[in-house]
Order: sequence, then structure tokens, then C-alpha cells
Amino acid sequence: MRRPPRVVTEASQAYSFSRRAWLLGAAQGAVGVALAGRMGWLAIAENGRYNLLSEKNRVNMTLMPPRRGWIVDRSGVPIANNRTDFRVDIIPDRLEDKDRVLALLGTLLALPPAEVERIRIDLENAAGFQPVQVAENLDWERFAAVSVRQPELPGVAPSRGFARHYPGGAAVAHLTGYVGTPNAEQYKKTHDPLLVTPGFKLGKDGLEKALEPQLRGTAGAKRLEVTARGRLVAELATRPDIPGKTARLTIDAGLQDYAARRLGTNSGSAVVLDCRTGEMLAMVSMPAYDPNSFSDGISHLEWQMLSENDHVPLMNKVTQGLYPPGSTVKPMNALALLEAGVSPHDRVNCTGAMRLGTSIFHCHKKSGHGALDMKNAVMQSCDIYFYEMARRVGYDRIAPMARLVGLGEKFELPFTTQRYGTVPDPAWKRRKYKTPWTVADSLNASIGQGYVLANPLQLAVMAARLASGRALRPSILADHVHHGMPALPVQPEHLAIVRDAMYGVVNQGGTGGAARLLVPGVSIAAKTGTAQVRRITMAERAGGVLKNGQLPFKLRDHALFVCFAPADNPRYAAAVVLEHGGHTVRNLDTPEIGRDIMTYLFDRDRAMKSLAEAEPTWGGDIRTRMDAEAAAYRAARMPTAAVEATKTDAVVPSDAPAVEAATDQANATQAALAHDSPAGNTVAEDGSTERVP
Repeated sequence: MRRPPRVVTEASQAYSFSRRAWLLGAAQGAVGVALAGRMGWLAIAENGRYNLLSEKNRVNMTLMPPRRGWIVDRSGVPIANNRTDFRVDIIPDRLEDKDRVLALLGTLLALPPAEVERIRIDLENAAGFQPVQVAENLDWERFAAVSVRQPELPGVAPSRGFARHYPGGAAVAHLTGYVGTPNAEQYKKTHDPLLVTPGFKLGKDGLEKALEPQLRGTAGAKRLEVTARGRLVAELATRPDIPGKTARLTIDAGLQDYAARRLGTNSGSAVVLDCRTGEMLAMVSMPAYDPNSFSDGISHLEWQMLSENDHVPLMNKVTQGLYPPGSTVKPMNALALLEAGVSPHDRVNCTGAMRLGTSIFHCHKKSGHGALDMKNAVMQSCDIYFYEMARRVGYDRIAPMARLVGLGEKFELPFTTQRYGTVPDPAWKRRKYKTPWTVADSLNASIGQGYVLANPLQLAVMAARLASGRALRPSILADHVHHGMPALPVQPEHLAIVRDAMYGVVNQGGTGGAARLLVPGVSIAAKTGTAQVRRITMAERAGGVLKNGQLPFKLRDHALFVCFAPADNPRYAAAVVLEHGGHTVRNLDTPEIGRDIMTYLFDRDRAMKSLAEAEPTWGGDIRTRMDAEAAAYRAARMPTAAVEATKTDAVVPSDAPAVEAATDQANATQAALAHDSPAGNTVAEDGSTERVP
């Protein structure tokens, strides 16, 4: 059925047109409102954001590394400070036409070809956002030459700031550590833009690392008005940085430098404490690296040289070195015997050897000392006396005293490298080795050998506690000194006996006569010590024991010394430990080193005069010897550009493979000496190798 055609009237047509017009107008109105709303949103709500984007197009803002807080000694003398620095870096991911830029920089900065090649290798090894150092410590003329041509050098970042400086050089290396450029791993952890700012450096080791939050400060910002192509128009107002806080130490910078120089060519360490408060006045480990070189960025060649050195300059021997304390523990042993009820007048007859079962235990004096009481046993460092007394009372009566005076103790100090050593006893041996304690173990421990291990700081604390009679705790930060420490739970008259014996070691014919102070009215009390690192076979003993001077360096005995002064009213205590020192050179041996360090505290002029006489015989001062060593090493190897390239510091000195290797070797040696050999020969059977001047 067909539908009739629709009739369109004038009225319906008008209605249809009006509806379409209304819909179109509504749509237009909605669009207009939306546009107006968007414009309002952009103009009002997003005003700040787009102003910032606009400002960024016009203004180039770069962070300014904050000035690092100083590290100063107890008197405010700088140990680590900042110097004005003009430097040039390259940001690899902004670099264009590398060859042209490097050629131009070489011309502007008068760089030798080897240095340009070093920069090229560093660029290849660096992450894109990690600045590569071109040069620092520039004079104004060369810095300005690069700055004015910066538009021609995309990726090149000249900057003016402050660089870390260590006036004491190697003398403070293991105390302060050093600062260095952040590596890629450190940046990826935080994505802090400051870490990739040219010229910024953070603490890598030592106190610089431990005190990083305090020393860093807050970055500033430099604002430069530029064109769309990056050309400089004007330098705008800058936001200044906020410097880091100063860290004041208990260290005496003069004493620190003196002790480092006085150790001479030894591989060793020295620690000096204030007997009233436990403050550390010096903490020296030598040889060491130059923290200024490390902060600038050392080469692979220099790292290799330090790693191969058998004196292990990368190790902080004060906190990482563990040594058998040798005879330095005999005063402590004497105090333990007194507390255990042994009379100081009881005598032991030393014939040079003591039979125990089928074994014979020797004294360092082959002919023997004769009948000795406690004081003379300490003075002459008689092994037989302490063997016999340890056999009588048992070492489990001595071990608690060792812990009481600081051996095996962990100290609250801002160093992450402390190793704590061992104070053995029957329970410890059963836990560790599942074997019973033997009398031979007691005899070994009685002369500071066997399983007994201590670091130089613990030995200095032992000397300070014996001197003061109080449970002093060492401190190195001036605002964390431990005042008012309690008295040791021992009888004062027993301490007086031990101090008198240590006085006799130096001043009444004992083994430490070479340590006698020449300062009028001041005397020193001390104890010498020697620790073996090899077993003396019976065949060698029969044919004549080899002297240390006849042995390779690594087989020589360790030489140790603990002391305090004045003997009648102790103010300072110290410990000196020489790795493989062997008592081979008089003015490089522990008694004279300890004497001169103590002399410095009472008569600096006399101490400096003594050093001036001895230092030329060692090849000059620290810097002179380090330069000569580096020159000889370089000449022997004829280095290539690759080994001259900057080494990344993902591995720092305290964690270096060379340090781990030295530690493993020392542990293996000690383990071998601590256990009985198949023939039953122990270190105690060898007898100590104490030397009498």
C-alpha cells in the first residue's frame, strides 16, 4: 500500500530550521565556553607552570656545587679545606663533534697530546650524564679562553668553584679519606641532579664519607639569560650555596704530621691518646696515598703502583691491621696475675728454657735471666716468667683483664673499617675450632702470640687505661668526647706496680732503654714487643736463628711499642706498630719513634731537631720519597695512554683488593702460627724474638 506523500507546510519548515539553528548555536556556545575555560585554565591555573617553561627558554639555570665544610683539628687548623678552582669539564651526552672540540680544547688549554688522549679514553668509559674532567686548577687566562668560546664548544662546561684540599697530604690520607666525582651507580640510586653537576664531589672514604651529610652543604644556582640558540645575553642574579658545616676533630694537626714523618720508610702506624679524656691526638697509617691526587682523579697506573706496594699504602693499618701484640701485653698480664692473687715478689728462675711434657719452651734470652720477680720480668720481657705464671693460674684468669683494658673491643668511631681482633679463652676455642684449650695455648697467649690479635688503636687504649686507671673510650670528633669514664675495677696498688715496671723498662735497664726521653723532668713508661710471623724450625735453632736483616721483608718480625708519659702523672699514651719492622734500623725502630713522638708533645723544637737529623737518611720527606717512587715506577713500565686514563673509584682504598689480599695473607699466617705443627712446635716453643738494645 502506497503511503501518501508528506505535505511540507510553511509552519513545519520554519520549526525544523529553528531547531537546527538552536542545536548549532548550542554547539557553538559549548565550544566557545570550552575554549574560554581552557584559556582561563591556562591563564590562571597553569600560569605558574607556563611562566616557568617560558623562563626556562629564556634563562639557563645550572646548579652550583656547595662549598664543602672544613675538617679542622682541635685548635682550628685546617686538615681538609677548600681552595678556589677554575675547571673545565665535558658532559658526554651534550658533546657534538668530539674530535673538533677536543682539538680546540687542546689548543686553548695547551694540553699535551697524552692528556688529550686521556680525556678521549675517559669519555669512552663515562656514562652520558657523568662529567669528564678536562682540567682543573686552571689560571684565569686559560679559563677565560674557554669561557668566551663556549658557544663553539657544545658539551663543554667551564665552572668556577672550590676544590677540596688536604694540606697534610699523605699524612692525613687514612684519617680524612678523600672526595671524588659521583659514579653512575650512585646517581642511579637517587637521580639527584647535584651528583652530575660539574665540579661536585662527595666523600668516598674515611671521615669524608662518614661525615658526608654534615660536610656537603646545599647547592646554589646560577641563572644566565640566553638566546634560543644558547648564546649568553646576561648573567642574572644567582642563588648562593649554603656551605657545609665544619667538623672539628680531637686531632692535633702538627702531631699528626710529625708522627707520619717520624715513621719514616716503615710500613706502620701510630696512635696517640689523651690520658684524661681518651681523645685521639694522632692516628697515622703509613705509607699512604695522597688524598689530593685521589680527589683530582688518579690514573690506573697510580692505582696499580699503590696496589703492588708490599707496604700496602691503601690499608688503614690503625683500624684494619691486626697483629699479635707480642710482649706489649706483659704489663696487662702482670695486672691480671696480681688480681688473681699472685704476689709481685714471687720469683721464677729463667734458665732460657722450660720443659712441659715432651716440649721445650724457650725464652728470647738463650742463656736465661735467672731468678726474676714480676717487675724485673716485665722490664726484661722474660718469657719463662710469663709461661710459668700462665701455666699456674690459667689463661682464663688473664683473658678478662685483656678485654677490660680494651683488647678485642669495638669502639664507637666514624670509621667503617674497624677490625676487632681476638682475645681467646677456652670457651672461644671450643666454639671456633671444636677443640679443647691446651697449656701450650696459654703459653702462646702469655707472650702475646698464638690466637691473640689486636689493632694499634686497641693497644693505645690499653696503654691509656693502664696509665689512667680508667675505662677511657677513644674519640675523634670534638663534640663526641667521652668525659667522666669510671675507674677500672682493679686495685690501685696493683696498677702502681705495673706502672713502675713499665717505668723500669725504659729507665732502669729494661728492654726499652732507647726510648728514654731527653726532656728535663719528664720520663716515659713503656713496653716493647716483637711478634713473629714465621715459625722457627728446630733445625734453624740448632744452626743459628736467622736475624731479621737476613730475611725477606714479609718474613721479618713485627715490632711494637706502647707507652705513656709523664710516667709519674700520665697525660699522653701511645702505640706504635711496625709491620715486619724487625728492629733492623735503630732510628726506624719503635723505641726511638715512640720517644720522639712523645718528645714532640713536651718539647717540639727538640723533636723537630731529631727528625731533621734522621729524615735525610731515609731519602727525604714524605712528598720527596713518594715522587721518587712514582718516577721510578713510571720509568720501569713506560705506561701507555690507557693506563694513564682516570680510574673510576667504584673501589676505594679501604676496600681495595690489595687490602683484602694483605688481610687474607695475615690471617693465614696467624692461623698457621696459632696451631701446633705436626712436630708440636708452637710459637711459644720458639720463644719470643724480643730484642734488647
